[in-house]
Amino acid sequence: MSSPSSSPVASPLLRGRLLAFAAIVLVAANLRSAVTSLTPLLDRLGHVFDFGSTMTGVLGMMPTAAFALFGLATPRITRAIGLERTAVLTMALATIGLLLRAFSGNVGMLMLGSAIALAGMGIGNVVVPPLVKRYFADRVGTLSTIYITVLQAGTMIPALLAVPVADAYDWRISLGMWSLLSLAAMLPWLLLAKQTPRPEASMATTHAAGRVWKTSLGWGMALMFGMTSLGTYSLFTWLPKVMVEAGASETFGGVMVAVYSAIGLLPSLLVPALAVRMRNPFPIALLVLVLNLVAFAGLLWAPMKAPLLWAVIAGLGPSTFPLGLTLINLRTRTQGGSAALSGFMQGVGYSLASLGPLLFGWLHGLSGGWGASFAFLAFCSLVLTTGAWFACKPQLLEDIWHK
Repeated sequence: MSSPSSSPVASPLLRGRLLAFAAIVLVAANLRSAVTSLTPLLDRLGHVFDFGSTMTGVLGMMPTAAFALFGLATPRITRAIGLERTAVLTMALATIGLLLRAFSGNVGMLMLGSAIALAGMGIGNVVVPPLVKRYFADRVGTLSTIYITVLQAGTMIPALLAVPVADAYDWRISLGMWSLLSLAAMLPWLLLAKQTPRPEASMATTHAAGRVWKTSLGWGMALMFGMTSLGTYSLFTWLPKVMVEAGASETFGGVMVAVYSAIGLLPSLLVPALAVRMRNPFPIALLVLVLNLVAFAGLLWAPMKAPLLWAVIAGLGPSTFPLGLTLINLRTRTQGGSAALSGFMQGVGYSLASLGPLLFGWLHGLSGGWGASFAFLAFCSLVLTTGAWFACKPQLLEDIWHK
């Protein structure tokens, strides 16, 4: 019986699988475009469609809600139509939703387009790890590094281009142009789907998704991933206001978010490669706990003493995001197990994450300061570390089922 650290003999990365490589990278580039191409334009769209802060908040919560819902639903979809056809569905929904949003005539159509696009991206979040396992089981660390880094770049670039493109052309162009990228990503999956027979769901695969919730591994992964995302989305939402109340300008608050986001590329490059070389990567989670506590303390007690330093340290905190995505394949033997663990981790995790910005802001309003809010994030970091203890233990999901 193989151990969690064992892996197939590596073969040249692209030999016979160049199309699959391109397909995975293109999907990863699309998984956040519906989120970050919209948020910089919300104030402008509020004037166009006459909506206020409540609707802005609803649009802001839609990504984590969609990722949670479709994270839980995706394993059923993959069992019914297969991984490749699910990837086609992912990009088809993204393309339709992005186009619909660009042609919106009212806020209802804007929300509908966003919901469709985010549904596709929520499915894509879950289906990519088992696709990596199917085509690159011998190169899990390398492919995880590549697709997670591309995902992070695909998070930043739409945010950077949204306002300049809207200023130069129109907000509809700014929102709609990303449909060309999702359409391009659909094409290689159409070719791969034609080459792949429809799945015949085995009893073991059918039972997989329903049994993850009974394992400490599944819950450990969900808590680690969920608390990581909760902290990330809380800081994305509230870091500018923290800095403005400390005396900084709104522009500087935006710079802090940009630095925080950009630093996230570094863990994406390093953590997957480290994780595949460690029998138990729990020390990474311990380092994350220390980084989070230092960043939260700095932002709370001395926000203007070394603000960029706090942003850099905080930006290294979500290192457990690439760790979680990599562990999906390191802690499973089969594509069915990978899909089940990916769906449970992201479905439950994003459900928890959706509460983060709301509770962070509510605690600030209740107390009048940021102490309770950062104490909440510190507690969530402790929960994250507890989850990581179970997620990082050297074990395989399928072995747990058969005990």
